[in-house]
Amino acid sequence: MSNESAAARPNVRVISLKQICRTYQVGDQTIRALDHVDLDISAGEFVAVMGRSGSGKSTLLNILGCMDRPDEGTYCIDDENVGAMDDDSLSMIRNRRLGFVFQSFHLLPRKTSLENVLLPRRYHQDGMRQIDHERAISLLRQVGMEDRVHHKSNELSGGQRQRVAVARALINEPRVVLADEPTGNLDSKTSDDIIRLLLELNRDGQTIVMATHETEIANFARRQIFMQDGRITSEVGHA
Repeated sequence: MSNESAAARPNVRVISLKQICRTYQVGDQTIRALDHVDLDISAGEFVAVMGRSGSGKSTLLNILGCMDRPDEGTYCIDDENVGAMDDDSLSMIRNRRLGFVFQSFHLLPRKTSLENVLLPRRYHQDGMRQIDHERAISLLRQVGMEDRVHHKSNELSGGQRQRVAVARALINEPRVVLADEPTGNLDSKTSDDIIRLLLELNRDGQTIVMATHETEIANFARRQIFMQDGRITSEVGHA
């Protein structure tokens, strides 16, 4: 995670989408999940993507996370066209430049908090290093899990699992953290705790893009993008 403040880097573009389209075939029906979407995201932004189920927000996050490819349009990270990359290069982008926080945590239940945080390092081209163990413990301390380092995932509460997931998302010092409904499985008190943790990370300069259908959660973001029928219909805040 960068030590620069978000305010210090307001005009550095990290993500650029131009005329992105994504369609799916369901029987004899063509579903247009994304319909000519344009979007730029700068370093240090905290962006909430809002919309009802079926609006396209999850498809948008899948495109941003290089877990899906658009049918049309151009997607660039740091001015590199990821749409032109092969699968191995995309895997490297996911591992080195992107961090992921999911609604269902996606932790390995029989692994400890430390082991789960270190998982992305196993797929890093530099491999596992001693400094990674130190960084993982530091990240767990940062998210308030210093007393659960050696607890297995199935011994943790939902909020504790999500904190571990946030630490895991940060282990490779990503350019962007993508959070897909990160509070969807949590009670209101725990949801507030996770959002405030994301806010702290953003204040330290971390770029965050979060999909949510909850207005009260989206209001924490500095910029809110509203989607309907695969299109960005409006936005609030500064690009």
